[in-house]
Amino acid sequence: MKKKNGLPFLWLSAVAFILDLLSKWIVVKNFQLYESINILPVFNLTYVRNYGAAFSFLADHGGWQKYFFIALALGISALLVFWLARNDFNKKLANGGYALIIGGALANMVDRTYHGFVVDFLHVYWDIYHFPVFNLADISISLGAGLLILDYFVNPEQKETAGNGEK
Repeated sequence: MKKKNGLPFLWLSAVAFILDLLSKWIVVKNFQLYESINILPVFNLTYVRNYGAAFSFLADHGGWQKYFFIALALGISALLVFWLARNDFNKKLANGGYALIIGGALANMVDRTYHGFVVDFLHVYWDIYHFPVFNLADISISLGAGLLILDYFVNPEQKETAGNGEK
């Protein structure tokens, strides 16, 4: 009998994808560019546009980076879907991590494809120290990466032993 794989975890991808694009749509419809609303003493909603990747990496490189990041998101998402299909359903941390990364990467990719940039609006700061503005897709990708790191430490028996390829 065939074991159940990790593909059912793609529901997490769909939730991350929908919540991110819905939140960005609300921001674009209700905020002017650079408009900011203070929510807490350390948190604002601030509408900015990111033409690069994380922390505006490659933002000022003439436009080629848009296509690079679209291709990168598609390639990574395809690889992670492949890994989900090969992974056992019971590897919940890894499957959840892959799914969250897929949802976030594809949401930012759709935003980049539609607008030519990624809408960011979550602004965390302390005094004069400001973290780069981000969005829900970025949170999804970060949580997914965190789950993969946690899985590595929580389930060491699933990792290959050094040098001999045994599991």
